[in-house]
Amino acid sequence: MSLIKYLFILLILAAAPAPAETQSVQDPEELRLMPGDILRIVVWRELDLSGDFQIDQDGTLVLPLLGKLQVSDRAWNIVRDDLMQDYLRDLRNPSIELTPFRSVYVLGQVNLPGRYNVHPTNDNLAGAISLAGGVTSEGDISNMRIVRDGVILLDGIVAEQGLAELGIRSGDQLFIGRRGWLDRNSTFIASAVLSLASIAVAILTTGGG
Repeated sequence: MSLIKYLFILLILAAAPAPAETQSVQDPEELRLMPGDILRIVVWRELDLSGDFQIDQDGTLVLPLLGKLQVSDRAWNIVRDDLMQDYLRDLRNPSIELTPFRSVYVLGQVNLPGRYNVHPTNDNLAGAISLAGGVTSEGDISNMRIVRDGVILLDGIVAEQGLAELGIRSGDQLFIGRRGWLDRNSTFIASAVLSLASIAVAILTTGGG
């Protein structure tokens, strides 16, 4: 991999927020809940009401105390306000935190492969790689494949199509592949070449003497 390409990939996965025109995070005002999303609810001193609750495929969410609610494809800020009003009606002076997440899979050459909850207004698919412990020593971030609903959205890093432009949806599968054999063994090969060169020089020097 060329140095320029490597630096470009590092820039894509940098922890710092991207510029506004390419920022991958979603505006909280535009965020809509979808099937597969996770809603984390924390009600102070109410453990039986707290937890991570997943939206069903029909777009409904079943919550303790509140029951079954239709939340899919509704603006997050409206859902949040409605839920807060419902809790305020049934609880006295509650302290409540409501946080939406996309549930995605990070697989392949990462240190901790598995399913992760990613905050759609703060993170993106690149952030999911960090949650998975980053890429292993044999992983190649340019050998990345993203699958959504059985369709390959990205196969490798393309300059004009950064991760930011793909957004993030629950059920997304991100695979990190291995580096090529030559790339993985470049240090060994370079050392072997230098050793052979040293031996050749020694033989020529001895022969010339």
